[in-house]
Amino acid sequence: QVQLVESGGGLVQPGGSLRLSCAASGFILEHYAIGWFRQAPGMAREGVVCISSTDGKTYVDDSVKGRFTISRDNAKNTVYLQMNSLNTEDTAEYSCAVTSEIYSDCLSEYEYDYWGQGTRVTVSS
Repeated sequence: QVQLVESGGGLVQPGGSLRLSCAASGFILEHYAIGWFRQAPGMAREGVVCISSTDGKTYVDDSVKGRFTISRDNAKNTVYLQMNSLNTEDTAEYSCAVTSEIYSDCLSEYEYDYWGQGTRVTVSS
């Protein structure tokens, strides 16, 4: 049974940092494409960072470039999202997702088959 569980969300002040975790079970994470997505209230879900299964490269949305990084610990079957220099526009529900193959756009939610339940990040003073 494929399961993804996010953790690490919370309240942080502008300029602060958080590290989100996405623990996988039921499959081997390193064999899959992995994406982090976020959805702010009233907004569409958007891709933030992903690791493509096609070329193994990391893709980062322009809105978080230079601030967010994705990493993977294969031994723990866990992927992380390190978020630095957070601002109020980063406030959202963050979710991880996986798929066995990326057909077109690693940052598109439509590419992914399995999703975690999400963790909320609030950036506020």
